[in-house]
Amino acid sequence: MSRIGAEDHSTFSPVGPKADFSTTAWWLLFGVAAFVCVVVIALVVGAMISRRKAAKVREGEAKGFVMTFGVVIPAVVLAATFALSVAGIAKNAKPSRPAALKVQVVGHQWWWEVRYPDSGAVTANEIHVPLGTPVELQLTSDDVIHSFWVPAIMPKLDLIPGHTNDTWMTVDDAGTYRGQCAEYCGLQHAHMAFTVVAEPEAKFQQWLGDQADPAVQPTTAEERKGYDVLTSGSCASCHTVRGTPADGKVGPDLTHLADRSRLAAETIPNDRGHLGGWIANSQQIKPGNKMPPQPLSPGDLTAVITYLESLK
Repeated sequence: MSRIGAEDHSTFSPVGPKADFSTTAWWLLFGVAAFVCVVVIALVVGAMISRRKAAKVREGEAKGFVMTFGVVIPAVVLAATFALSVAGIAKNAKPSRPAALKVQVVGHQWWWEVRYPDSGAVTANEIHVPLGTPVELQLTSDDVIHSFWVPAIMPKLDLIPGHTNDTWMTVDDAGTYRGQCAEYCGLQHAHMAFTVVAEPEAKFQQWLGDQADPAVQPTTAEERKGYDVLTSGSCASCHTVRGTPADGKVGPDLTHLADRSRLAAETIPNDRGHLGGWIANSQQIKPGNKMPPQPLSPGDLTAVITYLESLK
């Protein structure tokens, strides 16, 4: 059953072994904390009652009580917590079987570049993976420290400029799961989201093959006009459309833009109206991003939108 929704941006809806371990550990620690809280409250209430009755406690009993509840039990709890942490580190270090797929993720202010080096496919803000298969993730940043977090799938891991952090994930349930940058990275930190799409192997391989292909050629007069405007203007200096003269490296790869469900790192829907507003003046939607307003005539803007909508 395919899943998508707000509940999937939660550590309490695990769909993979790493998130499942984190959720189990959370409930275990919550149970211990709740038990300790109840015991402490009971002792405080007992002490208040004993004080009213003017009860006296022998010195030996007091020392034994302090040693048991102040030394022995805390030591046992801390040791168990440490053991659980070590087990978590070991479990998260390597998957149960070798990863069959490698995905490179680069954090930018404020979007995610996603590369599949074995196939040459490049996309942005969407990570597609096959169901039940360990996927190797190579995480780095192009500017500042970001943090890669998909609560339903895996714990957080930082993306550090000039350094690559290797990790992995496995998704056991088909669906679309929301991820988020979890390290404050500037003005639009809250609008730096992404999705992980888990799908059956055959469907994933079809998607991957399509994404590795160059852009489709324009077929209508309006699409050809949009192609000319995009490849001859400022768009081509910042964006890549594989198979065309546009080879910019500043912004997301647009080769298959029309296949993406949302734009601007999950900030707005990918439809004609929002796409046009984003091209004309993205600063009104996501202030501070690196894309300046585009001074296109209404006819040129319409043509560019039409061309981009053909890039499937």
